[in-house]
Amino acid sequence: MPPVELRLPAASLPPTPEHVLVHGWGGGEPVAMSALRPASVEEVLATVIGNGEARRGLIARGMGRSYGDAAQLRGGRALDMRRMKAFELDRERGDVTAQAGVTLRELLGQLVPVGWMVPVVPGTQHVTVGGAIASDIHGKNHGGAGTFGSHVRAMGLVTGAGELLELEPHDPLFQATLGGMGLTGVIVWARFALRLVAGPLLSVDTDRVQGLDEALDALRAPGGPHRVAWLDLLGSRRGRGVVTRAEHLDAPVGDGGPRGTATVAARARVPESWPQGLLRESTIRVYNALRFRRTPRRERGRVESIGSHMFPLDGLEAWPRLYGRPGFVQYQLVIPYGAERALESVISILRRFRVPCFLAVLKDFGPANEAPLSFPIAGWTLALDLPRAADRLQAALEECDRVVVESGGRVYLTKDSRLRADTVRAMYPRLEEWRGIRDQVDPEQLWRSDLALRTGLVAGETR
Repeated sequence: MPPVELRLPAASLPPTPEHVLVHGWGGGEPVAMSALRPASVEEVLATVIGNGEARRGLIARGMGRSYGDAAQLRGGRALDMRRMKAFELDRERGDVTAQAGVTLRELLGQLVPVGWMVPVVPGTQHVTVGGAIASDIHGKNHGGAGTFGSHVRAMGLVTGAGELLELEPHDPLFQATLGGMGLTGVIVWARFALRLVAGPLLSVDTDRVQGLDEALDALRAPGGPHRVAWLDLLGSRRGRGVVTRAEHLDAPVGDGGPRGTATVAARARVPESWPQGLLRESTIRVYNALRFRRTPRRERGRVESIGSHMFPLDGLEAWPRLYGRPGFVQYQLVIPYGAERALESVISILRRFRVPCFLAVLKDFGPANEAPLSFPIAGWTLALDLPRAADRLQAALEECDRVVVESGGRVYLTKDSRLRADTVRAMYPRLEEWRGIRDQVDPEQLWRSDLALRTGLVAGETR
């Protein structure tokens, strides 16, 4: 069945462009763009139609939390979707319909108090619905819940030709848009399923582990579905860490019990003038040692709020500034079950090249979905925060790329700022299938980004 095509009357005028400098969440050199800020679907349509006539490259942008260059286009135009904020809960169907600019924080703040939870959330609450679909985000519960896109029942997509399409999961274009990095069109709304919860609290089990093998075993152990391991890769015993397994409490806490919220407020903000060099390997080594020692060896049933457990870094606003002006690279890989030695190889490569890892997070993934560019596959995912200023960083990561490809794994495009086109082809075997669908809906290649041009997802130069 082909997608349902809807046409809305175009607004009389598109939004006025503003000149902006943008960069990824990991920092780096900013690029100049023109930003347009539509407040309605009609304004999006008018903007896209006018942009097509001007032949400028276009990419949608939400909260700017992609770590690399996925939501920017040097010399092009950004559709800033943050003014599109409407959403509506349908209690009978157990779903919500939200415009693309609504953030997970805004949804959680309204939905959890009335008993509903967004089924998949990443490590930050500051993600828009449109961005969650374009990156097909995953959470700590991927093994049971899959990706965010696995719960989307329908979406509205504006194509480069200025058509508004209503897509459902059986449509190839729907699947190409999940994890499609905003390159099939601009998502303007989505309807997705929710899950019932008793409140904003979780029951958390914690285990302290002495190495990578123990961490893998703890992540396999029975317990809650939200599973994650923090690893210390700088200490004398590299790979030691803390594993948590959390689940939603199935009943409200009575009077006098702990209280919590589904979101977290920033307690402090890193200033723009933060001096470079204060965050370095020696200080992180001390912090990691203290964190490891202060964590109980084994703790069961600790009650924590969704906000503090799921989004710990959101408590410090603009935290990437801690890395100084050069910023950092987050290298997130996934390797299939049975290829666990590849994790050790990647850690060893960083050590050999003397690239310090300031934060390492390990999680398990369940089966892949049907989207050709979706990142998760059944296996283990390791996310590594690496200072961009580190000597030999690029050489180290190119060797890591080789290990990941040989193991049958891949790197998350949403986090990437450096992959080459041939490496992406090797990591994503369904790339040509995705490209065929994309080329049908956007033969003029109006939807582009620096990521897309760098990795060959879209051919050509910025126009």
